[in-house]
Amino acid sequence: MPEKRPNFLVIVADDLGFSDCGCFGSEILTPNIDKLAAESNAIRFTNYHVAAACSPTRSMLMTGTDHHIAGLGQLHEFTRASPAHRGQPGHEGYLNQRVVALPELLSEGGYFTAMSGKWHLGLRPEHHPINRGFKKSFALLPGCANHYAYEPEYQDPESEPGKFFETATRALHAEDDHFMGKLPEDFYSSDAYADRLMAYLDGRDQEEKDQPFFAYLPFSAPHWPLQAPKEVCDKYRGFYDEGPEALRQRRLARLKEIGMIDRDVQPHPVVIVDGKPENWSELPEHVRESSSRAMEVYAGMVDRLDWNIGRVIDHLKATGEYDNTFVLFMSDNGAEGASYEAMPIVGNSIMEHVHKYYDNSLENIGRGNSFVWYGCRWAQAATAPSRLYKMHSTEGGCRVPLVVKPPVGAASIRSCPNGFANGHSGIMSDEFCTVMDVVPTILEYAQLKHPGTQYKGREIAPIKGRSWVKFLSALTSDAAKAELHGANYVMGFEIAGSGALRRGDWKITFVPAPKGPQKWELFNIRHDPGETKDLAEQDPVRMKEMLQLWDEYKAEVGVVGVAGEFEDSVQGDPKTTVVDEFEDPYCWIKYIGRPQITPERLRAVIPPVQ
Repeated sequence: MPEKRPNFLVIVADDLGFSDCGCFGSEILTPNIDKLAAESNAIRFTNYHVAAACSPTRSMLMTGTDHHIAGLGQLHEFTRASPAHRGQPGHEGYLNQRVVALPELLSEGGYFTAMSGKWHLGLRPEHHPINRGFKKSFALLPGCANHYAYEPEYQDPESEPGKFFETATRALHAEDDHFMGKLPEDFYSSDAYADRLMAYLDGRDQEEKDQPFFAYLPFSAPHWPLQAPKEVCDKYRGFYDEGPEALRQRRLARLKEIGMIDRDVQPHPVVIVDGKPENWSELPEHVRESSSRAMEVYAGMVDRLDWNIGRVIDHLKATGEYDNTFVLFMSDNGAEGASYEAMPIVGNSIMEHVHKYYDNSLENIGRGNSFVWYGCRWAQAATAPSRLYKMHSTEGGCRVPLVVKPPVGAASIRSCPNGFANGHSGIMSDEFCTVMDVVPTILEYAQLKHPGTQYKGREIAPIKGRSWVKFLSALTSDAAKAELHGANYVMGFEIAGSGALRRGDWKITFVPAPKGPQKWELFNIRHDPGETKDLAEQDPVRMKEMLQLWDEYKAEVGVVGVAGEFEDSVQGDPKTTVVDEFEDPYCWIKYIGRPQITPERLRAVIPPVQ
């Protein structure tokens, strides 16, 4: 442990896929993340798990306990449309008082605390980061927003935006204790968040500079709408012209080459809801051009995010604070294959609105007045070999990239008994770990203790995660392998009716129809990370044990149920199919020509629920 308590820099990407960084097998240029991962005391974790959605993961990152306890049992956007979830404990839609937040404990323990970026843990002033332990904060409050300062000029501002676009369009920010007004004309989210965080660090007075700091940098990129500076996107022109399956195969080959997955791994097949395998070459030329352009913009967003990470790290090096800083980089969930945030607006037309107020012509894709996403095919290229993507409690939704650099002196890696070397500096570890481990790890490095079950006169939930400090220290010697979580450690997952539970190498998974069989399945994740071989019938005793553990988890944290169990909700009737207008990966392309939109035309493109 260093003599001086370490600083902390926690960086979160929004909807970044498992293989979207260079050091995780990507063709996207991420030299700063790669350099971080290549440091002699840095670790790439290949078995790191989160919740399958943004605010649930962020609540766990802030509290070290399950998101169903912390107030984000579901996305707020989902809860407010679901009678079964609305009003249930743990589904308040904000970080509740049943938990204590990490920055509260750090601030009270002598740390300067600052954040800049996406909060998504409460819209009301009493739920803003300034009231959960941050001394300085610049916070994007909703789950997504335009990355530029563009706001459509609505013909009827009072009613026209609709429930989805009231938060997904305007970049609603709060700084400290007040809401922000109009953003600067040159605003771009990733640049602005890095700028503001560095300004907070520069603005410390002498007393604050004498304190260690906790800096939280949660980007809103690369979450849709896909937007990035044109000069960055142009670097990737033509990279994706062969389509998502070609990218998927290249990513899989690269993951095998660098040792992140076994060479004989069985990847999960691409899930095709409509039952029609995609032949990229047979799609209309304008569809292929627009879809590949959207992926180019996505790459540009990741590239720009990395550039800003480099700026912040260089700033810390210039101030002499980097070596004694614990740096963590992660994604909040798997790649975004659809827009489940859009579920509450069923009955309204997203596409009609996009057509009316945005320009998605080929040369304008990625600019501030465009509004596009990239769809489930590209997402499954980023999550392969895993199954599905965000909003599913499969490995594709919950397994994300993680890079950790301990402070110098806390862990100096000389060998790799807990993982496999990659031929370069740094190390990769396949040890199972979770986002709930971050709080106890930071507290131990900060020489602080969690209060347990009581905080300021109220009852709170204890930590469910486990500190990594001993594990990281073991990497400095040739000692026997240190485990983070033993073979009997149990972790449950549930979001939007998709559930899972893991114990050791075994996992049960529930994927609702139409993307899954609408039943529980059993997998050995060690041998079958793609969740391709259901062993439920082959091993009924284990299946029964796992289902019993699920029932215990469900009761402990307050899971309402998986799809089909809970009544009177958006997904409550298994015979009802919810129309997600973002599910068709090429839906937005059909409106590029900007024809006159009519209800008849919309019904022709998006069939009504039968």
